[in-house]
Parts: sequence; C-alpha cells; structure tokens
Amino acid sequence: MKVEKLSTNKVRIYITYEDLSERGIDREEIWQNGRKVQELFWDMMEHAYSEVGFEVAGPLAVEAFTMPTEGIVVIVTQLPPSMAGATEDALLDEEEDLELEAIPADLSEAFIFVFQDFEDAIRAAHSLRAHDGLGGSLYHYKNRYHLFFDEEEIAEDLYDTIWSILHEYGDLSATTKAMLEEYGKCVMNGNAVQTLTDHFPLQ
Repeated sequence: MKVEKLSTNKVRIYITYEDLSERGIDREEIWQNGRKVQELFWDMMEHAYSEVGFEVAGPLAVEAFTMPTEGIVVIVTQLPPSMAGATEDALLDEEEDLELEAIPADLSEAFIFVFQDFEDAIRAAHSLRAHDGLGGSLYHYKNRYHLFFDEEEIAEDLYDTIWSILHEYGDLSATTKAMLEEYGKCVMNGNAVQTLTDHFPLQ
C-alpha cells in the first residue's frame, strides 16, 4: 500500500492486488460493502495519517478505480463542513459505511492521465515515442490536458512501462472519456503521441 499526498485535503492511495489477496479480498469484492472492505478502508486511513498526516474528520469524498496490472487507486478528499449535508453517492461521514461503486465501463477499458500544462504532455509523448503503436487522444478540459489511451493500444507486457512514463509527467485521472467528449475539447484524436512529437520538439 502506497500513500501519496496530493494536497492538504486530498490523498491518493495505491493498493496492489497482492495487498487485497493478503486481506482475503478478491477483485470483485472490492466494490461490495462488506466487512473486509470496511476494514481495508480504515486501514488505508490509518496509513494516510501515519505517513502523510491526513486525518479523517467529517465528510469525505471517495473515488476508486482499477488498473489491470497495478491494482486499485483510491482518491480520498476531505470535504469542508459546508458540504456535510451533501447527498452524492461518493460522500461518506466517518460514522457511515464505506460504499465504493463499480467504475464506469470506459474506465475499466482505458486510462487517462492529466497534465498541468501542454509542455508536460509534450515531454510525456517524447518519452512514449520509443514504443511503437501508441496512438492516444489529447483533450483540453478544465484548463488542463488529458491524454486518453484505450487499453487495446497497449501490449500487456508494456503496460507497466507506459503507465510509469505517464506518471512521471502527469497524474492518473478519474475523469471519464464520456466527460471529456461532452465537456472538453478534443485537440488530437487517435494519434496524439506522434502528432505531439512531430510538431513540438523538446525545449
């Protein structure tokens, strides 16, 4: 289990499939509101507190999604008191049970990395260019750039390598492709890696 502090009120937690196996939780069971999942969540919160000082107090927003070879990524956000009465499914109070919803279909078949600026996307593309056959689509959404890959584009033996390269320059995003298509702007469709490297040399 690895904890990464994203901000003063947000942490990202990586749980490997080995972590789940050690706790007797299979991949499907993680989306069920069972005792083992409850124990796992509060174990994660203890790790977050001991490693980065993230303390649970009041309502939380929880996002969770899977990566085929890595495991589960859980993003936990501490919400301000003014949102304590929110009714969204993703919210929970520290006295309530954790309930993780199954991820949307497009998240299970693809992954999206978000970059703070265009230069980071360019650098990522140049690092990826050494691996043939990568297409990718680049979207502009909420003043940031999102690079979308369908898993069919990536050979299974290269998945971890590609993921590591992207993570060096950006962050895994919980935004779905459907949201990007509806609310964002597609800047490069289907051939983003080659387009970025052909037209934007490294500075």
